[in-house]
This record gives sequence, structure tokens and C-alpha cells, in this order.
Amino acid sequence: MQTITLETNERYKHLEKGFIEKFGHATEYENGGNCTIQFFSAPGRSEIIGNHTDHNGGKVIAAAIDMDTIAAAAPNETDIIRIYSEGHEYIEVDLKSIADYVNNYNTDAKVCYLYDGSRSLVAGICTYIMKNGFDVGGFDAYVTTQVIPSAGVSSSASYEMLICAIINFIFNDNKMTENDCAKAGQYAENEFWHKSSGLMDQITCAVGGAVYMDFSDENEVKFTKKNLSFEKFGYSLVIVNTGKGHADLSEEYSAIPKEMFSVAEVLGCKRLCETNIDELMKVILNHDSYNDAGSILHSDRAVLRAIHFFEENERVDRMAEAIDNDDFDLIKRMIDESGKSSWELLQNCYCPNNPSEQKISLALTLTGRFLKGTDSVCRVQGGGFAGVIMCILPVKDVYSYKDYMEHIFGKGNVYVASIRNYGAVKVELV
Repeated sequence: MQTITLETNERYKHLEKGFIEKFGHATEYENGGNCTIQFFSAPGRSEIIGNHTDHNGGKVIAAAIDMDTIAAAAPNETDIIRIYSEGHEYIEVDLKSIADYVNNYNTDAKVCYLYDGSRSLVAGICTYIMKNGFDVGGFDAYVTTQVIPSAGVSSSASYEMLICAIINFIFNDNKMTENDCAKAGQYAENEFWHKSSGLMDQITCAVGGAVYMDFSDENEVKFTKKNLSFEKFGYSLVIVNTGKGHADLSEEYSAIPKEMFSVAEVLGCKRLCETNIDELMKVILNHDSYNDAGSILHSDRAVLRAIHFFEENERVDRMAEAIDNDDFDLIKRMIDESGKSSWELLQNCYCPNNPSEQKISLALTLTGRFLKGTDSVCRVQGGGFAGVIMCILPVKDVYSYKDYMEHIFGKGNVYVASIRNYGAVKVELV
């Protein structure tokens, strides 16, 4: 993680004011300890291509975006972490009783009773960091965010990497790597929040820029930064929030990796990355094997999702090469093909148990009508089923598109974003 320098702006002035008002100190504590307020920022992310492949060892290109979560923070010389996030409840995490913050989970009902998700995430992050030989202490933080919650732009990973950046710089002299921080966020979600999570969101928010990731090694994600900018080609990235959040979609998300795992098992593997589409086609073309009642391949949707996985991995590699060669036509084509595959094969644009509500499909269709005859692409963003879509279109068309979509989905629900070249950072103000 790095330190960047920014000119003082109103957001950070607001942070400092809020910190002083909430925690009652600016330069010193009553016990004489020094308090120097420090500033931190962590971005949200846009998944460009590689939809729902990471859990099966696939490949992804995602990018940090200039919507971020920011904090003013300072050590408080106690064992208590105190965080005030605007729009949320004030939380405290006592490091002496950190195991108490695991969310109550009913295994039989598969229900997680959240008393405060952010408290559990902070406790989980601290637990992982301490287990892996790094230091954690008490601190105060005042937080605000621009990242859309529960909408597919990784508000939780942005928050997690912000907390990691604070702990990394204040207590560890910036010795934690991006991988350390990403794994801390994943651990917090899996073990303290009881939410299935890969590493794609956390790595992207930690590293920044456009990131090519290969998840085939279960022990270490391989990632490289790519020099991707839509603006240099005269295009913009636009994100449309359709108004339906992700909060109640755990079953839909869980079904995708489970179905892919089940196909891999039939093919004699643990994950789909260990086999290929030719092996799948052999089973499909073998009538007796395909229709075996004991085979998961009697689930047509599982087969379609597996085909999406194999073809998506090929697209990611082709797009990575296109980025290196500045081949924007191929970049757009891969994004377009990926979006269509997500809609038709992966099938994560609406929930089959609630077919009357199809906000993502509607947004994509209306965008398609607007973009007809233009050299633009759109696709479902992130996890899907609800939340947001992304559109890559010429800069000259951005504001007419924004007006068009806000008329349908409401003012303030269309965001013009840029790829942010740095991830979770400490911010020096001048």
C-alpha cells in the first residue's frame, strides 16, 4: 500500500471536523498522549470481465473506481477500536474480547442474524491480522463513503481495505502487503460475517487500477496491473444503479459456484479450472452419460454456467492482450460478449423465483435502445440479479445517456466513473 498526496478538499475538511466533534480531541488526549489525525482512502471497484469465475479458479479483470470510502483516524492508546460511519451506527470493537463479535448464525436455517455487519468485519480483520503476526491497537475513525451500498461495486471490500490501511500504517509501518490485506477482508467475511467471499473484490480495492487476476492457485492469487483507461480512447465508464440491492440474494449467489463445483465433480475435478470445455462436451455428447439420473448434468443451468466459465476465461485472456496492444475494438467486443454470456448462460440478470422484477434486464434493454447505432457496450456489473449495470460509451454521449437513465431510475442513480490507479492508501493533504 502507498501514500499519496492530495490538495486539501471539502470532503477531507468535513472528515476532520466530524472526527474532532465525534471524538472530542484534535491534537492530544487527556493522558498526555499525542494524537495526530491521519487520512485514508479505499476505492470501490467495477468488474470489467470475468463474471462469477473466481470461485472456480478462473480469471478476472476488475478495476478500482473513483468512488471511495475515506476516513480520518488516529490511535487512541486503548484496546478499543471506535468507528463512526456517516449514515450508520457508531461501533466499538474491544480487542480483548474480539471473538464476541462473530455474527450469530443459524446453521440449520442458513440465516445470519446481523446485529452490526461492520463491527463483525472489523473484528474479523483484526483477528486475521493478529493471527498472522502483525500488530493491532485501538484507534478512532470517522468514515464517509461515495460507494453505493449493496449494489455490486464492492462497498464492503472498500470498507475492509480502508480498515486494513488504517491498521497497516498506524500500527505496522506499512509492512502488510496487498495480499495480506485482501486475505484479512476475505477472512472477515467468511468467518465473522458468514458470507461466501473470494478475493477479487478485496485485491482490486487494495491494489487499484485495472487488475488481471488468476485464481487457479488456491493458496495465492496471481495478479498484475494493466494500463487500462477508457478516457484515452474518448470513452467513459458509466454505472447505473437500478435501485434494487443485493441484501437478500445470498441463495442466488451461492447457487452459481455450487452448480459449477458440481459439474467439475462429474468431470473428476474439484474446480472447473482443473478441466476444460472439451471434457464437458464429451459428457454432453454422450447421451447415456448426460442423462444419467445420478449426474448433476441433468441440471441444464449448471451446464450452461460451466460453459460460461470456460468461454469467459478465454475472453479475459484475449482482453488482457488487447489492453496491452491498445486494441480498443477488441476490448469492447470482449466486454460485450461477456455481458451477453452473463445474461444468457450464467443467468444472473434476474431472480428466477421473482420473474416479475427484472431491473437489470430492463436497464440493459433500455440502454441497448439508447445506444443503438453507437459504438458502445453495456453489461451487468458484478454479482448481478440486482444492483447495477455498467456502460462504456463515447464521452460526447455521456450526459444525454445520464439524463435518459435518470428519468427512468431516478436522479442520482447514474454515476460517471473513472478507473482509479491507486488502491487503499494513506492520504497526505497539502
